[in-house]
Amino acid sequence: MIRTKRIYDDVAPEDGFRVLVDRLWPRGVTKQKAAIDLWAKDVAPSTEIRRQYHSGVDSWPVFEAKYQAELLANPGLDDFWDVVKTQPTVTLLSAVRSLENSHVTVLTNVLREILHDDDPRSNR
Repeated sequence: MIRTKRIYDDVAPEDGFRVLVDRLWPRGVTKQKAAIDLWAKDVAPSTEIRRQYHSGVDSWPVFEAKYQAELLANPGLDDFWDVVKTQPTVTLLSAVRSLENSHVTVLTNVLREILHDDDPRSNR
């Protein structure tokens, strides 16, 4: 099971394996309070894509397409998947205000596709 949550939300037992999927460490959060099991900054969007989206240069659909293409070409995705697939529950954590329109949604969708054998990486 793959879940999503803001890093600022309380830690809960049902979180399972907690993974921070931001490239930058979140402000105001200590490593102890974050209680993460893995910091997967290698699967976060590149600085260029992230900045274009947050500055308003790219719309959500453009960001989503760019990040998915970048993610699918990222060899780090395979290593990340190797860790994720061994966990019964994984919670992807981010400091973004809205998880719905963020890289977390794109990453979650890609991981779920891989999980359900609709591996988008097979088109590489």
